[in-house]
Amino acid sequence: MAVRLDKVGRVARIILNQPDKMNAMTAQLVEDFGQVLESIHLNASDYGAVVITGAGKAFSAGGDQAWLKQRCKDTASRNSQIMHDFYHRFLAVRSLPLPVVAAINGPAVGAGMCLAMACDIRVASRSAKMGFPFVSLGLHPGMGATHMIATVAGYETAYRLLLTGDMITGEEAKELRLVSQLAADGPAAQADALALAERIAAQSPVAVRTLVRSLRRKQEEGLEAALWREADAQAHCYGTHDMHEGLKASIERRAPRFQQHENYVDSEVKGPKSRL
Repeated sequence: MAVRLDKVGRVARIILNQPDKMNAMTAQLVEDFGQVLESIHLNASDYGAVVITGAGKAFSAGGDQAWLKQRCKDTASRNSQIMHDFYHRFLAVRSLPLPVVAAINGPAVGAGMCLAMACDIRVASRSAKMGFPFVSLGLHPGMGATHMIATVAGYETAYRLLLTGDMITGEEAKELRLVSQLAADGPAAQADALALAERIAAQSPVAVRTLVRSLRRKQEEGLEAALWREADAQAHCYGTHDMHEGLKASIERRAPRFQQHENYVDSEVKGPKSRL
């Protein structure tokens, strides 16, 4: 399976299991992830906490390029709904009645880092590369990035990371409050995250679950509206020259040559059907 579920004591460990693809979010991984979450829901009384990590050297490289290319061939109206549904497949971790710890053992990029941000706590390897390079592809950020980064680390950090697409290390992520705990490189992030989850799982289940619900409820105010704004914006970006150029440049490992689209964006913002 592209996603594996292990039980370690009272901790459910979710492992993104396509190391040869750096755990990119392929159609199979999306499908398996949903099944794993459903299994945890059905057996929630067996667990006290959840850890999410990646097999191999990466947490997740984010969106699968073949899937992104397909989006560029679809209509904006279809893509808006497709993207919204895609976000919810992964953000469903927030519907689990258990605290979720992300063990960022290696690169966490784009939607992969968004998945980590959807978790309640993040533990990262010191040199793990992470970031949200959507703009480098000619794409508006998605999967709750505009909401969750600002909520967790503040708007200035959100502006900087999203507007530049900068990749940062675990150490800088700790300074920016994107992660709460650092670990040595290698498997240490996974071990430390598991140890943290085990400490949480040893506490009162009733107290832990009600506390998680309380914290998430405040954090999620405005999230659904943000997801629709992101889905609409991404849907429009898929039809632009910049998106095609960004993908092509990424594959060819060169700097993209973007064109300006101010008039395009302005007309979409003012359009009667826009949710922006």
